[in-house]
Amino acid sequence: MPWWKSRSRWAQGGDDRSDIQEHWYQCGRPVIARSTGRLKFRQICEGDSDFIFALYSTETFKRFIADKNFQSAEDARNFIVNSLSAMYQTPGLGLMLVELKSSSEPIGICGLIKRDSLDEVDLGFGYLPEYEGLGYGSEAAGSFVELARRELRLPRLVAITTSDNISSIKLLGKLGFRFERIHETLSEQVTLGLYELDLR
Repeated sequence: MPWWKSRSRWAQGGDDRSDIQEHWYQCGRPVIARSTGRLKFRQICEGDSDFIFALYSTETFKRFIADKNFQSAEDARNFIVNSLSAMYQTPGLGLMLVELKSSSEPIGICGLIKRDSLDEVDLGFGYLPEYEGLGYGSEAAGSFVELARRELRLPRLVAITTSDNISSIKLLGKLGFRFERIHETLSEQVTLGLYELDLR
């Protein structure tokens, strides 16, 4: 049975680190959800455009992850419809909204992505600055690493980050990722590094 239609195998076996919840309908389509101790994750939909605009407009997100040059929440809505939603066509993949379980307040995004520029599935994440350094990033990312390993049964997972993004490099190291090579040279001072994690 596909992972998004059932509880996870490891949750059934008594491991409560992550759990597949029942999916529900939001924004007119099925929304898949999962959770950890403090966090819950669900697919991003058009109703999240204000948050996506705010997140993608932070200086840290634009510097270290991507600058989509959003001018309004409407730009973010179009990005959700034309880009983020398309990721969900492949079961298990796509950036998910990260919310605090206690309040349903959105704090960031995290998920598994298949980029055209990479051969393997990539772990991606980004958070509002006020929620960084509180352990949410590693908690969320660890859940998606387990999804890749136990549900999708991927042999390897990769991640990319810039050489000056020290917090992301530390998080990847905490998860067991190792630097593999320079994926791209962005400037004389900054490179884009490729990190890998053996899931076998």
